[in-house]
Amino acid sequence: MSLVFAAFTPHPPMLIPSIGKEAAKDVEKTKVAFEKLEEELYLSRPDIIITISPHGSCFADAFTLNVCPEYETDLKEFGDLTTKLKFKGEMNLSSFIREAGKERGISTTMISENQLDHGVAIPLFFLTPHLPNITLLPIGFCEQDSKLHFDFGYLLKEQIMNTNKRVAVIASGDLSHALSTDAPAGFNQAGEKFDAKIQELLSSRNVTGLLNLDKQLINDAAECGYRSLLILTGILRDMNYEYRQYAYEKPFGVGYLTSHFVI
Repeated sequence: MSLVFAAFTPHPPMLIPSIGKEAAKDVEKTKVAFEKLEEELYLSRPDIIITISPHGSCFADAFTLNVCPEYETDLKEFGDLTTKLKFKGEMNLSSFIREAGKERGISTTMISENQLDHGVAIPLFFLTPHLPNITLLPIGFCEQDSKLHFDFGYLLKEQIMNTNKRVAVIASGDLSHALSTDAPAGFNQAGEKFDAKIQELLSSRNVTGLLNLDKQLINDAAECGYRSLLILTGILRDMNYEYRQYAYEKPFGVGYLTSHFVI
């Protein structure tokens, strides 16, 4: 039927109450932004949610389509053995995406992994409590260039528009992991430049600038959300949308950006 919702979200484990505990207050802006997105996602009445995560299976030359009848979140790597969410899988759309990929020369690989990585689990924990009947299609990016990710996004857009379902897209990714000396990647001055540039390009809808972002800057920033954004931007190609940035903060030396692309 159509694309009804699109957002870019971070995935800080500290947002989960059983993980973050007292440290959860350090990501309060992101939590409030998630609450706003949750309401807007609910109002969009999606049938299918496509997620894009940097932390699932990643192949050198093929995008991944994770097709499984049921999924379950798993946050045990963060010491959380109790937070468990279950979702039904979207079993049809992936076949159309794969066939379209063959026609365009864009490689996709179908996998079937029951457990959802934290890049998917954390946004869905906050965004889907009132959407028990949605089906899920997790997608992962690859190691190819920026243009191919953008083109893959446009391919997804065409298949989304051809389905008779209402589709939401949640692109998950953090920005720089090098914003302070105690950051996961240590400090690098490229981190601040990268995060500022991403926000500038998104707010001005400068797709060309996003596609041509300096590769050394991207690498030095130690990000994990750039390719998620490229795919999302490809999905939004030729669409009339309003960009709304709901939050940006950088506790723990990591940049967390939460945005809604209002369609």
